[in-house]
Amino acid sequence: MYEILKSEKEVNGVKVETWKREIWNANALEIEVGTTGYQGGDSGHGCRTYLRINDLASTDIDVNILKDTFGNISGFELKLGGDAELTTFIEVLEFALKVLKDQSRE
Repeated sequence: MYEILKSEKEVNGVKVETWKREIWNANALEIEVGTTGYQGGDSGHGCRTYLRINDLASTDIDVNILKDTFGNISGFELKLGGDAELTTFIEVLEFALKVLKDQSRE
């Protein structure tokens, strides 16, 4: 069995309850994710969402920040190599989806 830990992060001045767990295979990833849930509008209404994926062991991972033509951050790309990385990444995404859906309904 695996352990799920409750935590808290501050995102642009708003506290967000997060949930964290480790996914182990031939590699290991840690996921931490959370949201305040829907707040009725844009970020000025208080909705915040947090996601962190961290390599704990032997993950073939590469992350790049994407920028627009003005040099502003517009996204990121995540590249993984290997079968174990695919498996742990699927589990990470499934966990993130479950947490975000559960918290958005509260």
